[in-house]
Amino acid sequence: MVAATLDYHKTIGNLCRKSFYHFVKHFWGTIIEEEPEWNWHIKYLCDEIQKMLERVFNNEEKEYDLFVNISPGETKSTIFSILLTPWAWTRMPSFRSINGSYADDLSLEMSRKARDVIQSEKYQSCFPEVRIRSDMNTKSNFVNTRGGQRIATSTGAGITGKHAHVIIIDDPLNPKQAASDIELEKANSWMTETLPSRKVNKAVTPMMVIMQRLHQNDPTGNRLKKAEKNPDDRVKNIRLPATTEYTIKPSYLKKFYKDGLMNPARTNRKVLAEVKATSGEAVLACQYGQDPRPRGGGMFRRDRVKIERVVPNNFKRVIRYWDKAGTFDGGCYTVGLKIGLQVLTKGLTNPLKLFWILDVVRFQEAAFERERIILTTAQSDGIDVEIFLEEEGGSGGKESVQNSINNLAGFKVRRDKPVGDKEVRADPASVQWNNYCFRMIEAHWNQDFLDELEYFPRSTYKDQVDALSGGFAALTAPRLRLGAW
Repeated sequence: MVAATLDYHKTIGNLCRKSFYHFVKHFWGTIIEEEPEWNWHIKYLCDEIQKMLERVFNNEEKEYDLFVNISPGETKSTIFSILLTPWAWTRMPSFRSINGSYADDLSLEMSRKARDVIQSEKYQSCFPEVRIRSDMNTKSNFVNTRGGQRIATSTGAGITGKHAHVIIIDDPLNPKQAASDIELEKANSWMTETLPSRKVNKAVTPMMVIMQRLHQNDPTGNRLKKAEKNPDDRVKNIRLPATTEYTIKPSYLKKFYKDGLMNPARTNRKVLAEVKATSGEAVLACQYGQDPRPRGGGMFRRDRVKIERVVPNNFKRVIRYWDKAGTFDGGCYTVGLKIGLQVLTKGLTNPLKLFWILDVVRFQEAAFERERIILTTAQSDGIDVEIFLEEEGGSGGKESVQNSINNLAGFKVRRDKPVGDKEVRADPASVQWNNYCFRMIEAHWNQDFLDELEYFPRSTYKDQVDALSGGFAALTAPRLRLGAW
C-alpha cells in the first residue's frame, strides 16, 4: 500500500514537471477551494509561460518579454504570481524569481500563497526534495535548500543585491494610480530603469507583465511604444479582451471566443452591462476591453471630424492659442493651435458654426528657442490672427506669459487663465466636436493630434487638448472692445 502510494505521487509529480498546465490543475485546490471554470485561456497562458521558462531552464537566450492584458477575475494572479515559482522549482531548484505588484500587501499575500503551496502535504508528497530553509522563510522572501528564491516587492521599491531568472510583475499600478501622471511615471521608470538591472543574465532572463490596460502610457503602452522605435526590443503582447468587440492579440485566438465572449462562464454580457452602467464606458474599455479608448472614442470621437484639403477664405475669426511647457524636455510639449470660426448662412434657417483646426505647432525646446518659435509662428500667421497665451498659476506662470507678450510686441495678444480641471475645460469643445461641427486641414500633425484626443483623458500627453480647449473657449467667448488689447 505504501509503495503504491509512493508510485502514485511519483507519477503525478512527473506529469506535473512536464506540464505547467497539469501542475496548475493538480495544485489549484491547495490555495483555492472553489473549482474553477477551466476556460481555454488558462491552458493557453500556462503553455506560453512554459515555453518561455523552458528556455530559462536550458539557459537559452530569451525570445521576448511578455506583456499580457486580460480582464480582472480571470485567474491571472493564481497562474503567474502564485503557482509559477512552485512549479519552476520542480524543474530548476535554483530558480529565482522577483514578483511585484502595485502594493506591498498584495505582493505579500500572493507570496504567502505560493509558500503555502510548497509547504502543503500534497506538494511535498510529489516533490519531497523541494524544501524551504527554516532560516529563510518569510512572506516577502523565502529560499529553498538548493538556492531557489522567491522575492516579493512592489512598484517603485528598491531591490538592491537581488537578481532573478524571471521577473514577474502582476498589475504594476491600479486604476486610481493610472489617473496620476506622477504614479504613471513612477511605474514606468521602475519597469524600465530599476528592474532590468535585477536579472541573473540579461540575455536569458525574461520579464512577464500581467495587467489590465489603464492608460495610453501605462507600462504596457509605454513598453510597446518603445519597441516600435527599437527593433531589437523584443516584446510579445497577448491581449485578451472580454469580447470580440475589441482587438485580440494574437488575432487567431478569436476562434476560441464563444458567442463573442472570452470567458462566458465568468464574464458574460450581463456582467459587462453592469460594469458599463456602474463604472462607465471608459472603465469597461480599459479593464475589460484592454483598450484605454472607449469604443468609438471618449470625449472626442475620432470619426466626428472631417478632414479637408482646401482652406476656406471666409472665416469670421482666427486665433492661435499657446499652451507653453514649463521646462525643456520635461515630458510636456509646447503647443500652439490655430483655430478658425466659419459661420454658414446661405440656404439655412439658422446660422451654422463650423470650427476649423488649421495648424498645430508642437515641440519641446528651452525657453529662448520656444519664444523664438512662438514669434516666427506669429509672423507667419500675420497680424490678423489673435494670439492667446495660457497663464499657469503662480508668479512663474505670470512672468512667463509677460515675457511672451513682450516678445510679441505689435501683435494682438491676450493672456488666458483657465479655470477647472482639464476634462471640465475640454467639455464644451467636445460637445461641438461630437456633433460634427469641427473640420481639420489635412497635414502631417493630424495623426498625433487625433491620437491624443481619442485617448483623452487617458492620453500620454494632454497639451494639444489643453490648447484646443483654450482656443475653443477664446474663439466662442464674447469679445471685449474697450481695453481689450
